[in-house]
Amino acid sequence: MTSARRCRPGQEARLYLAAHPVAYPLMRLLARCGPVVRVPGLGVVVNDAATARAVLLDERFRKDGPGSPGDLWTPVLGPSVLLNMEGEAHAALRRRLAPLFAPATVGALVSQVLAAPLADLSARLGRGETVDLADEMRLMAGAVICRVIGMGEVSATEARALFAEGERVVSMVSLRSRRLSEPQIAAAREVLDRVGDIAAAAYARGDETTVMGRMRSLGLSEAEARGAAGAFFLTGTETVATFVPRLVALLHDAGLHPDGPQELDRAIEEAMRITTPTPVMLRSVATPARVGRVPVRPGDRVLIVTHNCARAYGPFDPHRPHPPELRHLWFGAGPHFCVGYPLALAEIRAVAAAVLAHPVRVTARRPARRVLIPAYRHLWITAARPATTSVPTRPAA
Repeated sequence: MTSARRCRPGQEARLYLAAHPVAYPLMRLLARCGPVVRVPGLGVVVNDAATARAVLLDERFRKDGPGSPGDLWTPVLGPSVLLNMEGEAHAALRRRLAPLFAPATVGALVSQVLAAPLADLSARLGRGETVDLADEMRLMAGAVICRVIGMGEVSATEARALFAEGERVVSMVSLRSRRLSEPQIAAAREVLDRVGDIAAAAYARGDETTVMGRMRSLGLSEAEARGAAGAFFLTGTETVATFVPRLVALLHDAGLHPDGPQELDRAIEEAMRITTPTPVMLRSVATPARVGRVPVRPGDRVLIVTHNCARAYGPFDPHRPHPPELRHLWFGAGPHFCVGYPLALAEIRAVAAAVLAHPVRVTARRPARRVLIPAYRHLWITAARPATTSVPTRPAA
């Protein structure tokens, strides 16, 4: 991995402050309070990766109790959408969904959907044009999720519109949210009912070349397919769309350029640590237990501040190996590890490889404000070579 300069500090912090001007400083302040701390009115806060993983693997901490993700999403999506399920019902639904997200399956889907947009993006960079990568990612993430929920071929306008709808729903949630208000629930249902109708129509057609058609062939009910489409719509757009521009910006600011697939994968994994796609995870305590040294009781809310857990390991450095307790923590652990992770990774690899096939640099950037996942509203890049001199690759640790 070639290197030209040290990472410019503060760009990621600026994104977080633009997204969460009050909650982010509080979140970082809590990181100084120790591995686990009880905060009145907030819950039991976890800032340590090993403790966070232990909570995620312990069935006493649930996603369907008071203060959990179920409080947020069950009123919108219904009771059976992985985001708010536990036990055997959750495990059974995961087993039926898993074949849809096998690496070969999602790789083929991404290749098909993104072939034309990536060819166009690469051609524009090759001509020396300045490209807004954040806008391009909204287009591509929207196109992939359109295909997943059953829309088939869509125009750029349709893909961007669908992405904007998802962004609008997700932005109703803040790092401090416990529940959505009645007006928010109504607005979210309006969007997700349309997504569900699209998914139901694709399910009814039963075309096994589509995700919804394969759900039918795997024995999922129409209601489960609708719910899954809504969950994928909420979780499967912004994660990818926000991450790739941040990855490219981190590499630019550090003066790094991955050489080959292995170095790209290391850069992606390290950028995931820095950006932490899920900055906070919620769990509800079902039975008396301890989180670290802090005793908890039924009904307590546990906030795993994934961002603090990850950032404790230092600044961006793709040469740094991740310890076992940290690995993929931002996608969960155990029975709730993100079922859509292979799809997200396939999208990220495809776009990042196409962009970084060129000697890109960032020419300007603008943060998005008041969004759940910190992001660039605009990140303009060009393939014109910067006036710097590369130094030899530093060997991996």
